[in-house]
Amino acid sequence: MQILVLGAGVVGVTSAYYLARAGHEVTVVDRQPGVALETSFANAGQVSPGYAAPWAAPGIPRKALRWLFARHAPLVLHPSLDPALLRWLAAMLRNCTETRYHVNKARMMRLAEYSRDCLRELRQDTALTYDQGTLGTLQVFRTQQQLDASAKDVAILRELGVPHDLLDRDGCLLAEPALASATAPIAGGLRLPGDETGDCHVFTTALARKAEALGVRFLQNVTIEGIDTALGMVEAVRTSAGRLDADRYLLALGSFSPAMVRGLGLRLPIYPVKGYSLTVPVTDASGAPRSTVLDETYKVALTRLGDRIRVGGMAELAGFDLSLPERRRETLALSLGSLFPHGGRERDAAFWCGLRPMTPDGTPVIGGTPLPNLFTNCGHGTLGWTMACGSAQLVADLISGRTPAIETADLALSRYL
Repeated sequence: MQILVLGAGVVGVTSAYYLARAGHEVTVVDRQPGVALETSFANAGQVSPGYAAPWAAPGIPRKALRWLFARHAPLVLHPSLDPALLRWLAAMLRNCTETRYHVNKARMMRLAEYSRDCLRELRQDTALTYDQGTLGTLQVFRTQQQLDASAKDVAILRELGVPHDLLDRDGCLLAEPALASATAPIAGGLRLPGDETGDCHVFTTALARKAEALGVRFLQNVTIEGIDTALGMVEAVRTSAGRLDADRYLLALGSFSPAMVRGLGLRLPIYPVKGYSLTVPVTDASGAPRSTVLDETYKVALTRLGDRIRVGGMAELAGFDLSLPERRRETLALSLGSLFPHGGRERDAAFWCGLRPMTPDGTPVIGGTPLPNLFTNCGHGTLGWTMACGSAQLVADLISGRTPAIETADLALSRYL
């Protein structure tokens, strides 16, 4: 079949690769001059299935109110009467229950664990290199209260059979020796040895070349203007390069996906959640993280990517604003400086932001739609890199008419209809 993929981020490119590997004729269209130049460009670098958890959780509404008055808050909400934001917030609040959290986390982890397996298989098949590491993730708790609160997540990890280690301070230093120089208190940590790291942009660029070798065509610097339908099917996609038609269409436009299908009568409950990162050159390898360290206090991830440290995190609800406030940089720098004061010079860092496409329940929207030839692979939030390969394999199976390896019914748009 001829398949048109809308979007060339990590999700769109991995989808194109898996579809081409399944024997389809694939074209990818994107407004950028290259792949992975928006949200996939400088993310936190984690492939962390064990930390696949929804933002909607019990206690979050109370914490969000407290964060409104904190200078270095992990969540920033700008007051707005935007109907899309208000609908999204209301839906998120409905998911902030123990029951919904357990359901959402379990299915997110199912997809994330499967995706990590797909990534490992892909790496073995293609020999891709992307500053990857396989030393796991360490979530650092600065207070005993944070350590005690991790019991809920530990119980779910145990129930799902995910390898994990609950560590005291000495155990944290054994996993990440550079934390011995931390100026912040360390009460303990939760380590997931099966997690990985890697540069998402480097990975996506390399995979795009592999996809091209399989016949995938990339149309870049091409703006997608709209989708035309006829007789209940997608007929063509209007672009700055003209109308493009195919047998099947895959929507992988991240935060821009809802606007693209709103005129078709489809409502995708995806809202852009802005995140920030610093990319810091390593000046002292012995003072830098070995893998990924999650700072629970500031919700910041510090990841070693070769000779760089990627410091990423925070969630800001500000629509499609891409400004870079110095205050957000200060939060990232505070986390880095208090945990790894000798690893790199923050003043030499590149400061970046991206718009994470977040659903109210944290789970991406993968599968078919009421239009039989239109499929979605979007809404991965902070976990696009973690879930990319598994999501791509699932959507390739669904489009090809094959039975996927894991359950997909609760991932589809139909759960919101």
